[in-house]
Amino acid sequence: MNIQFLGATDTVTGSKYLVRHVKSTLLVDCGLFQGYKPLRLRNWSPLPVDPAGIDAVILTHAHIDHSGYLPLLARQGFKGKVFCTPGTADLCRILLPDAGHLQEEEAEYANRHGFSKHAPALPLYTREDALRCLKLLHPVPVGKPWHPAPGLNASLTPSGHMVGSSFVRLDNGSRSILFSGDIGRPNDLVLKPPAPMEGADYLVVESTYGDRLHKDSDPVLALGQVIKRTAARGGVVVIPAFAVGRAQSLLHCVQVLKAQGVIQRSLPVYLNSPMAAKATQVYLKHKDELRLTSAECEAMAHTAHIVESPEESRLLNAKHGPMVIIAASGMATGGRVVHHLKAFAPDKRNTIVFAGFQPGGTRGALIAGGAPTVRIHGQEVPVRAEVAMLDDLSAHSDAAEIMGWLRGFKSAPRQAFITHGEPAAADAMRQRIERELHWSCKIPCYLETAALA
Repeated sequence: MNIQFLGATDTVTGSKYLVRHVKSTLLVDCGLFQGYKPLRLRNWSPLPVDPAGIDAVILTHAHIDHSGYLPLLARQGFKGKVFCTPGTADLCRILLPDAGHLQEEEAEYANRHGFSKHAPALPLYTREDALRCLKLLHPVPVGKPWHPAPGLNASLTPSGHMVGSSFVRLDNGSRSILFSGDIGRPNDLVLKPPAPMEGADYLVVESTYGDRLHKDSDPVLALGQVIKRTAARGGVVVIPAFAVGRAQSLLHCVQVLKAQGVIQRSLPVYLNSPMAAKATQVYLKHKDELRLTSAECEAMAHTAHIVESPEESRLLNAKHGPMVIIAASGMATGGRVVHHLKAFAPDKRNTIVFAGFQPGGTRGALIAGGAPTVRIHGQEVPVRAEVAMLDDLSAHSDAAEIMGWLRGFKSAPRQAFITHGEPAAADAMRQRIERELHWSCKIPCYLETAALA
């Protein structure tokens, strides 16, 4: 076997790992690049492999940086099966058409307002492209081995990052490789912890938080303090949130805060993401993956008013606080939250809350980094609102939690490949694994190929 790294090198997005074995070619994850423009431009470049020659795809989970390239892959000729857990299939059926629709919307908006350098601006892919690729989804049971391609065995194990997320283990009978995908947290508010793994001959491990630790604080209390002080000054709390995973954690937090009387029950809370509302129903369908009771699940699903139409979303921008708006996308790269930032960022009474990692080059990273203005729809928008970071709501393990999961391996891998992290985080993870576990580690480069000897 050999592996080629088609993404998630020097960045936390674009996860794609090409595994070749004799006459079989398989892709683990099929994500979009996000963040800096040079990274985003990779989405428009052809892959170094003919999509029609790929036998199968295996997804670790449904987030767009792991699944969002699928519509393009199918449009370019891929006709194999896309293997994943039932939860991931359910979420992809929501996420991928929405991603195509958003790209169409953004291209149309750019053309209408004339701020694109392209004439006309085109979407990377359309909603129809995404709907067609959904026919390729092939759910497989968690924990049950199967044969995704000739000569290869595979199995999926829960990783605790979101509903349906999994570790992917491949072997050819003599060599094995384990892909961590995104590793969840052992004490997540909503999800059960990552399952322990015995290990493999080779390991591909994420390093999103490889150089830092999450705060040892109560995320519910921290969110409550932000909402209370913003409401006291009559402001609006705008929370960019991934529609899947982060939105559900935030809804649970808000429900707990209202139940405890920390914030007023009458405080208006809006979930401005029909996709997040649908994803919440998927979470309820797969509640065996959650640590919440049935009553807590139902409360989470009913704690916010669901904003359905674009017109209702626009009307929110004319409202005054106090209120809370949870809207996608989580990195403020697109979607309805961008319009809310344009409306509310200039007012110092308001607060923008980031509840997770913001990759370099994203609008979220600029705002979190203290930029006085941010470019939205071709305009420089002043950022006078308070900016608050709640990293303790992240669904990614921090450096210590990753190490805790790795220490559970029964045997050391021959080689650990450190991916899915900014350069500083990946290198810190490499050093820590080498120092504490004495494993051989490597940080692969974009398009690098490694033999699994």
